[in-house]
Amino acid sequence: MNRIPTHPGEILKDELEAREISINGFARSIGVTSGRISQIIQGKRSVTPNTALRLARYFGNSPEFWMNLQVHYDLAIAQRYLDENSNTQVVVAR
Repeated sequence: MNRIPTHPGEILKDELEAREISINGFARSIGVTSGRISQIIQGKRSVTPNTALRLARYFGNSPEFWMNLQVHYDLAIAQRYLDENSNTQVVVAR
């Protein structure tokens, strides 16, 4: 079975810890609720385009970085579900 990529929340958590930034302070600085950041860190919420723009502006990277992390994670989860549910069949077009 393939390894699931890292959820973007884990990357965010590592960045905040390395910079010694609290969730509440970070959330205030990017204009979102601390609940949103907590849920992302816990892997219970996805990074949306809006959040990706805010994260990119704060960290000085691109919104595509954050969106790519999320898309790779989501695709891996979907692939695992499809693989584990053998009764789910996809007919290949010919």
